[in-house]
Amino acid sequence: MRNMKRYLCSLLGLILIFSLTGCSSTSENTSTTVLSKSISNQNITKQAPQPNINKAPVGIDKTPINGNLKVHYIDVGQADSILIEQGSSSMLIDAGNNEDSNTVKDYISERGITKLNYIVGTHPHEDHIGGLGYIINSFKVDKIYMPKATSNTKSFQDVVSAIKAKGMKVSLPTVGETFKVGSATATILAPNSSSYEDLNNNSIVIRLTFGNNSFMFDGDAEDISEDEMLSKGIDVSADVLKVGHHGSNSSTSQAFLDKVNPKYAVISVGTGNSYGHPHKSTMEKLQAKGIKVYRTDENGTIVATSNGKDITFNVKPGSYSYNKIGAATIKSNNTSKNIVNKSSVKTKTSNNVNNKTVYFTPNGKSYHYNKNCSTLKRSKIILEGSKQEAISLGHADPCNICAGGN
Repeated sequence: MRNMKRYLCSLLGLILIFSLTGCSSTSENTSTTVLSKSISNQNITKQAPQPNINKAPVGIDKTPINGNLKVHYIDVGQADSILIEQGSSSMLIDAGNNEDSNTVKDYISERGITKLNYIVGTHPHEDHIGGLGYIINSFKVDKIYMPKATSNTKSFQDVVSAIKAKGMKVSLPTVGETFKVGSATATILAPNSSSYEDLNNNSIVIRLTFGNNSFMFDGDAEDISEDEMLSKGIDVSADVLKVGHHGSNSSTSQAFLDKVNPKYAVISVGTGNSYGHPHKSTMEKLQAKGIKVYRTDENGTIVATSNGKDITFNVKPGSYSYNKIGAATIKSNNTSKNIVNKSSVKTKTSNNVNNKTVYFTPNGKSYHYNKNCSTLKRSKIILEGSKQEAISLGHADPCNICAGGN
């Protein structure tokens, strides 16, 4: 009898083990689902972070959204200034040239904004930070982001002075860092190196997500910075791309544009500017992909409104026309060598700014007013010609040290 009881107990034990094994898959899945819901609730109520289970698809912001997101691409001519509003929060990216200070301030004030949660000075060129000092002095500011790049221009010094007067410090950008603008999430994507030969590549690049919508703000980041983002596998996909460097051919490489794959593009550019912006090659790339283009030279101030699903604009799309100076841009190495052989003739300086003598290198992107500029000392070959000639040959960027930057 005792042996029989032992046998029955053993048999019942085996049956129980087999039944648990057979149900293990279902139990595990059920537990994972419950745990995932628990974590989701904790994220919403801002409790302590938990392991990331059932990760959200890339590019989708799962943060609950309230109201609309508004992105204002303020018309500041051949410069950049972007105001972002979500709920009671706001962020300003750049503030145009010095002469745009009042335009930007008035635009912000008319929105009823008295405090900017974030200010981003993408890089120390006057057409991006010229009005920044005035804005910092005019509003309450929580945090200021600027790259680890400096300039000896008065515009840059004015910004530094304004920051000091407020008793604030600059926050340096860290790639991957995120912060909230209301229900929207901003992520810093660039710069990815500590220093660059061209100041434009120091530009802070930000990707903003709001529900299912996303926006890219590229400053003046050029193909070097774009390639770094791509090589690191950074998510650059976006519905709206603020085209880098005013539509210059030094930005918006085909590989980068393909990865962003935007539905809409916004170009902040001045009418009839002497820099050749926007360039023919850039506009042709946008047109080939059927991307709707909005541009401040044709549309004035552009306002994009997102409800987290759809994006609408306050104006109709602009054209794919390009600045004809840009069509003459020459970039090939062979052509540059030919330029070297033909550049012994000096151009006389006249009162016309486009005929002013400037200096440049065969493969450089900038022109210089001072032949002894420190950034030219690294080059063995220094060419000279009129400003107009330099621009037509692809040297469209003024040196940020001796020519004021752009």
